[in-house]
Amino acid sequence: MPLTDTAVRNAKPTDKAVKMFDGGGLYLEVSPSGGKWWRLKYRYGGKEKRLSLGTYPDVGLKDARDRRDQARKTLADGIDPGEVRKTEKAAKKAATLRTFEAVANAWMTKSADDWDDGTHAKVRASLENHVFPTIGGMPIADVRPADVRELVQQVEASGARETAGRVFQRIRAVYRYAVAHELTDADPTYPLKPAEILKRQTVTHRAALSERDVPAFLRDLDAYQGDSGTRSALRLLMLTAVRPGELRGALWEEIDQTRALWRIPAERMKMKTEHTVPLSRQAMELLASLNPDGEAHGLVFPSPFYPGKPISDGTLNSALARMGYKGTATAHGFRTLFSTCANEAGWPSDVIEKQLAHEERDGVRGAYNRASWMAERTKLMQWWADHLDALAKGAKVIPLKTA
Repeated sequence: MPLTDTAVRNAKPTDKAVKMFDGGGLYLEVSPSGGKWWRLKYRYGGKEKRLSLGTYPDVGLKDARDRRDQARKTLADGIDPGEVRKTEKAAKKAATLRTFEAVANAWMTKSADDWDDGTHAKVRASLENHVFPTIGGMPIADVRPADVRELVQQVEASGARETAGRVFQRIRAVYRYAVAHELTDADPTYPLKPAEILKRQTVTHRAALSERDVPAFLRDLDAYQGDSGTRSALRLLMLTAVRPGELRGALWEEIDQTRALWRIPAERMKMKTEHTVPLSRQAMELLASLNPDGEAHGLVFPSPFYPGKPISDGTLNSALARMGYKGTATAHGFRTLFSTCANEAGWPSDVIEKQLAHEERDGVRGAYNRASWMAERTKLMQWWADHLDALAKGAKVIPLKTA
C-alpha cells in the first residue's frame, strides 16, 4: 500500500531501523535516532543496490517519488543511477577544488617560498578583500574578462588606483598558474590591458635638485647647523645614489675598507638582491671621518635619540626642509640628480641603471651584468664624486661623452 504524507510525518523511531515501502522500490527508512531517509532499492548487473534520495522533511513524499521515477528512467536506459550519482559528486568536488579562491590559494602556497612574510600577507589581504567576495566562489574556468574588468574598476572607484593595478596583476598571476597546471584552458585577463581598463594616472615625481642648484646646495649643506651625522648622511647619499632606506640601515661591517666597496644585503634592497656599491675616494674619506680609529661597529648613522635604532625616515627630509629646500629637494631625489647628470654626460645607461640597483629581470643577463660592470661602475662613481667637487668649487663643467 502506497505511503501517505500523514504516515510519513507520523512515523516514529523504534530500537531498530524501520522500512516503510511506497512502491517501485522507494521506501522511507526511519533510524532509531529519529532520522528519516528516502531510499531506492533496485537491481543493476544482477546485483541489488541502494540509492539515497534525500532526507525527510527536506524532501517530501512527492519529491521522493519524482526522484525515484527519474532514477528508474536512467536505469531503463541501461545506466546505473548510483554511478551517475558518484560521477555528479566527483564533478561537484572537482568544481569546488577549481574555484578561483581554491586555485589562488594554491598559487600563494607555491609562491610563498619566493616572498617574505610581509609580501605574502599583502597579497593574501588584497585577494581576500577585493577578489574573493566577487569571483572567489566561481569555477576558475567560468570567470569572464568582463568579471575581471568590473572587479578591478570597482577597486579603482573606491579611490585605490594603485591597489586596483596590483589586484589585476595578481589575478593575472593566478591564471598563469591555472593554465600551467591545466586547471583551465582560458585566461580572461589576456585581452585586458591595465591602461585600457584603468583611468590614466597622473605621476607625481619626487622633488629633485637640478644640476645648476647643486653648488648652492652643497654650500648650504656645509653650513648646516643641525646634527653632524645627518649632514654626513646627506653627503654620502649624494655620493652613492642609494635609496634613503638603504643608507639609513648601513652597518660598518658592510663596508669593505680595503676594496672600497659597500655590500648592501638582499633583505634591505627593494628587489631583494644583494647590491654592491663602489665607493669613491670622497666617500671613503667621509666614512673615515666618521670612524677615525676604524673600530666602530653597528649602524653607520645611528639615531641620536634612540640607541640601537637608525636615523628615522623623516630625518633626512626634515633636514632638507630646515635648509630651505622643502618642495624642491628630497633625499630620494638625489638618485634622480645622479641619473640625469650621468646620462647627460654620456655614461652607458645600463651601467647607470645597475648602479641604481634597477635589477635586470633576466637571470642570465643579470649575472653577466654583475660580473662585467663593476669596473665601469667604479669609474662612474669616482667621476660623480669629482663632478660634485667641481660643481661645489663653481667650475664650469662641460659634460664629456664617455666610451
